[in-house]
Amino acid sequence: MKSLLIILFLSFQLAIAQKEIKHQVYFLTDQYEIPETEESRLLLFLSEIENMDVKKISIYGFCDDRGSDSYNLVLSQQRADAIKSVFSNNEFDESVITNVDGKGEILLNVINDNDLYKIRGLNRKVEIIVQPYDPPRVKVEKKPAKETTEDLLKGDLKEGDKIQLENILFRTGYSYLTKESKVVLDDIAKILVKRTDIFFTIEGHVCCTHGSRDAIDRKTKKRNLSLARAKTVYDYLAERGVKRYRMKFVGHKRKFPLGGEPELDRRVEILVTRILKQKN
Repeated sequence: MKSLLIILFLSFQLAIAQKEIKHQVYFLTDQYEIPETEESRLLLFLSEIENMDVKKISIYGFCDDRGSDSYNLVLSQQRADAIKSVFSNNEFDESVITNVDGKGEILLNVINDNDLYKIRGLNRKVEIIVQPYDPPRVKVEKKPAKETTEDLLKGDLKEGDKIQLENILFRTGYSYLTKESKVVLDDIAKILVKRTDIFFTIEGHVCCTHGSRDAIDRKTKKRNLSLARAKTVYDYLAERGVKRYRMKFVGHKRKFPLGGEPELDRRVEILVTRILKQKN
């Protein structure tokens, strides 16, 4: 009976471990800035988990055995905070990050290896533990809008009207359009080429950043992702015949969240700024 309980316990622990996804980021001695190669690995990891239904994420910072206890606690916390900043800067939903803790040093005897330098290098790290929902939750399908973007642009418009460009999507952390979005934007461009009476501003928004901070464009490393996305749409429409003098573009960072699912804040809208009166 005792053996059976042990087997059941181990099976349960194994099941939990299998559900967790872990990633380690390694640091240089006495540093909490993320090395370039490690940041690239981290961004790849974010790309792998960004479409998962994540329940919670824990971020734990560690140091090697050198330095005082108080120094190691501060440094390990700084390392954990640096990793969390990468999540924030790349439009990741921070509400699922439940722990960002510095744990101090890891004792040398944790790893059975005679290479002291290697052991310390492996101990200078942040460990990220991702726990997805298993099975993933069933998402409630968003009800289709009464009128499509195309219908709204073809209809009666007035100054101040704001139209969200439905199905215009960007990959998380980047300002380039998905292939499917280009097809939709082609149809929108055809309408706007004909609607020469409309002057408008293209407004870009991002999700999942604190306050009004903008997210970082992974391609350029600049914190202007909302502006970059608006300019991408601006340039795309211009290439398809919409006159540039009729358009402006602006990035609103995360000043105007919609209050729903985080990914819905990753959007582009058109604000009608002027309507030319048609000559009789």
